[in-house]
Amino acid sequence: YFTQNSDLRSIGNGTSTGSGSGDHSVQYHSRPAYNAPIVAKSEEENILRAKCLVAFILVLAAAVVATFAYVLVEDQERSNFENQFKGYASKITSISRQKVHQIFDALDAFAAMVGSQAAVENELLNTSWPFYTIPDFSVKAERLVDLLGGTVPLMVVAPIVQESERDAFADFAKKEYPVWYKESLENEGNTELTVDFLLQRTVPFIHTYGFEGGFSVKQVEGPEEVLPNFQQYPLRLDFGSNAMTTGYDIISFPRAADLYEITKRQLRPTIGFSQFLIDSDTVGTGSQVLQPIFDRADTKAEDSKIVAIVSLLLYWLEFFKDILTQGQDGVVVVLRSGCLVDYALVYGINATDYVDDPQDLIGEDVITYRIDGPDVILLGTEDLHDPKYDALEVTDVFVDLGFDEKDLPEGKCIPTSTLHIYPSEKLESSFRSSEPAIYASVVVMIFVFTSLVFLLYVYFVGRRQRIVMDRIVRQDKIVSNVFPTAIRDRLYETQAQPSGGRKRDANDLAGLEDGSTDLASAPLADLFPSVSVVFADIVGFTAWSSAREPQQVFLLLESIYNSFDKIAYRHDIFKVETVGDCYVAAAGLPEPVDNHAVIACKFALDCLRKMRESTIKLEVSLGPDTADLALRIGIHSGQVTAGVLRGERSRFQLFGDTMNTAAQMEHSGERNRVQISQATADLLAEAGFSQWTTPRKEKIYLKGKGDMQTYWMRRTKSSRVTRSNGPLTQAETVASTATSELTECSEDSDTDKAMDKTERLVEWTVAVLTSLLQQIIASRGGAVENIKSLSVAESVMGSRRTVLEEFVPIIPLKRFDEDELRGRQNPSSIDIGDEARSQLRKYLFIIARMYHDNPFHNFQHAIHVTASVKKLLTRIVNMGEGNGLEIKNPDSSIESVDLVDLAGHSYGITSDPLTQFAVVFSAIIHDVDHPGVPNTQLVKENTRSAQIYKKSVAEQNSVHLAWETLMSDEFSALRACIYQTESELRRFRQLVVNTVMATDIVDKELQALRKARWEEAFSNDELTTESPDENVVCEDRKATIVIEHLIQASDVSHTMQHWHIYKSWNEKFFMECYGAYKGGRADSDPSENWYKGEIGFFDFYVIPLAKKLDSCGVFGVSSDEYLNYAKANRDEWVREGEAIVQEYIAKFNKDQAH
Repeated sequence: YFTQNSDLRSIGNGTSTGSGSGDHSVQYHSRPAYNAPIVAKSEEENILRAKCLVAFILVLAAAVVATFAYVLVEDQERSNFENQFKGYASKITSISRQKVHQIFDALDAFAAMVGSQAAVENELLNTSWPFYTIPDFSVKAERLVDLLGGTVPLMVVAPIVQESERDAFADFAKKEYPVWYKESLENEGNTELTVDFLLQRTVPFIHTYGFEGGFSVKQVEGPEEVLPNFQQYPLRLDFGSNAMTTGYDIISFPRAADLYEITKRQLRPTIGFSQFLIDSDTVGTGSQVLQPIFDRADTKAEDSKIVAIVSLLLYWLEFFKDILTQGQDGVVVVLRSGCLVDYALVYGINATDYVDDPQDLIGEDVITYRIDGPDVILLGTEDLHDPKYDALEVTDVFVDLGFDEKDLPEGKCIPTSTLHIYPSEKLESSFRSSEPAIYASVVVMIFVFTSLVFLLYVYFVGRRQRIVMDRIVRQDKIVSNVFPTAIRDRLYETQAQPSGGRKRDANDLAGLEDGSTDLASAPLADLFPSVSVVFADIVGFTAWSSAREPQQVFLLLESIYNSFDKIAYRHDIFKVETVGDCYVAAAGLPEPVDNHAVIACKFALDCLRKMRESTIKLEVSLGPDTADLALRIGIHSGQVTAGVLRGERSRFQLFGDTMNTAAQMEHSGERNRVQISQATADLLAEAGFSQWTTPRKEKIYLKGKGDMQTYWMRRTKSSRVTRSNGPLTQAETVASTATSELTECSEDSDTDKAMDKTERLVEWTVAVLTSLLQQIIASRGGAVENIKSLSVAESVMGSRRTVLEEFVPIIPLKRFDEDELRGRQNPSSIDIGDEARSQLRKYLFIIARMYHDNPFHNFQHAIHVTASVKKLLTRIVNMGEGNGLEIKNPDSSIESVDLVDLAGHSYGITSDPLTQFAVVFSAIIHDVDHPGVPNTQLVKENTRSAQIYKKSVAEQNSVHLAWETLMSDEFSALRACIYQTESELRRFRQLVVNTVMATDIVDKELQALRKARWEEAFSNDELTTESPDENVVCEDRKATIVIEHLIQASDVSHTMQHWHIYKSWNEKFFMECYGAYKGGRADSDPSENWYKGEIGFFDFYVIPLAKKLDSCGVFGVSSDEYLNYAKANRDEWVREGEAIVQEYIAKFNKDQAH
């Protein structure tokens, strides 16, 4: 940028520059740089300090307010958490109390019922406790357990047995066990256990368990009363001893003994902590409830006494279930008995055998649970609550036995069953949220926003002057891309000094932007007395573009013009404009230079070389005939008037006779040559480069000037210009360097090996077919497998009949599958593999060599036909923006109706990439081994192929040779990409046969058949049959005939393209036919009827064919394009045809003479 705008920088340095002509110079004056006064600088420092203070205050205020907001919201969340916890705790205590009272009430009712029933029966039967069996005990116990919610793991009735009654009770129990064992098993529906099995595992005496030295069963001894387990629910074996627990003294356990002692004294139920086996591996924690049974119904009587005990085990995990609801998680409940327990005494063990200090086995009964909604989790048999929540503890004695400890013997303790309820981290975290941080962030953001508004205000005020300068710089960049540097500077000067007192906007450069003109001010124009103007035109571009897609046209122009721009920049050439395919440049302006003619010629020669390189490279991607494009350049030197023509879309323009003469130099020139005028040649001679030019043999006529001698630029290897004495002048140095560079360019161009024409055409064809193979593989889901299983089908394909006999009027095509298309992999992501690509390239080279060197029916013509096929197929697919020759993603924003419409519009051709591949493949091979004479001549000469095929000889022979080559083992990988199944193989073969046979347009029988099929297929615009099968047949018929007409149109596409293309191929076809006549292989002289024959060919074949392309409604704008070109070429032939035929004959004779 700084290099290109050095003149702009000179404005501020007080230098001057001219516009290019000594008559019009503009003086630029420097403007003193602005220096701020000391006072202003001091004020700026004070303002900066104030800004810093305000910023500090804002930051501090933001921090204080944000902290306050955070703490406030966090305290609110904490308060909500504590209140919610208190609600949970209150709910737990109240429901727990209700459950305990429900248990006590139910047991009291059960005991009263049993006591009353026993009193009646004892009076009638003269029996008494403990020799009493509760009838239907299992049924009554089950109902009681159901009433308590089914949370009771074990219920036992134990009568009080004195020492004197032990033996009698043991005998009584032995008699009663079988009876109630049977009764309980039947009621419980237990079929796994039997009475005999239970009796075998029943201890026949009142017993207890010992743990000293291992587990053992001991008979109860001593004078104390005992409470043997007589009846229990449910009936089960003890998990520890695998024996029945009947006969076990329930108060042999110290805890139970303490509870029994309280019960006897209180004459009411008691509850205490207990541990028991839930199953063989799980120890449960809970409580044991002892309910007394009295000897009479009136339990309040003074003489009533306790005769039995109901022992009930409670499982706390079940007890606390369903107290809270779902989502009320994280409440910790700690149960404390309030009594110290000597566990060595409880389990009857020696403490020193287990711990060093016996006090370690003394502790309070504590159990910790966590309630998570309806579920309960046992945390452990110790206090495991989080100490940080001690302040929130809720305590409740939900079982108060109401007994004074003074009434107990020494060493005994009353269990109080106290609940200690705490919250947990889990509960608290459920009340935590991001709200404190959000509120704090909002506060901070408000302060930040306020600060930003303040800072932005200060910033915008401070950058007011910088904005003006930035706009000037941006404006300078834009204007510099449109105008030369000197003109740009003058535009700035004009803006700074407006005429008529009008104040211009900063963006209004002399009224250019809005198209307005200020006629009161002088226009920006200068006379440049000596410049060289270059006109470079692309020869053959118009004809070439007529056979290309718009994108390809612009790709060519962009590639070539970008290359020319780089060359112009390197040679300091000013690019004036591009008009169509003509590139206009000038040397010697806007900055005058003495050697402008040398620079212009060097630029022209470099452009010729670059043009050749670019078209050769682009032919691989843009198709045939691209490398045939050439550059035609004309140069003239003289004076021009240059300036800015103000108005809409103003730009820097050149006017004058020099422009007109340079344009005629180009127009009258020749391809790949640079024609220069006498004036330019004289300037080259003055600079010492006369060896660069050679006079044109004939003078040319220029409009307005008459005959003029012109010169051709030629590349030379002349020595550099030297002087015999003294140093070289600056002009001589430039000239010497230019000669050297020109020589180097010439040598590079002479030694540069261009890609062989056939090789380039093959590479283009490889790219086209590879794209189609990618789509074929994508339509199969990306699979390419070995096709050895098709070897038999391949070997017999086409071997039993002639090619013409294989022709069918209707080819069944692949049906449209919307789901398959939408799920199809992007074809561009598929790699056909190096082996298949190599085989494809090799196959095409073989096909190219199988073509004869005929003027018309040659490989180049086959590629020309292929390019037309590709264009027509592309027009079909591009109408749906979907799959096809262009590599596109089938999912690219196509609605389902669009896909269906496209498939129906193209009669299924777009649904099957194999169909498209077969048509392109047929275009490539359709004239293989063509002898350059018509089929009638081959039949007349009775050639070997004519003996085999009889009719359509050349076409059938082409299919046979190309197919036989493809079926060879060396192309197996290529064939695997084309087809994978026998049905695909048959469809491919049939498409190739029908397509190639359609190129025989001379056989009247085949033509009549095609015409009849066309009428049948397109007699109605829509399918009118009701049968789906008939609709499919109609669609396939249309697709088949469309494919045949597509290849026919492509085979004669030169007649429906630009006039120059038509004339070129028509000449080649004439030379082929005329050569055959001269060689004795034709009966009549084609030149005699060539003029009228072409007119008839247009009237009766080409134009009707183009109309068919339009009427079938498949090819979009291409059908109109082909029809318009066909009519235009026919009219031009009518006017020029007779003279052109004579030119053909003269050229043939001239070539023969040489």
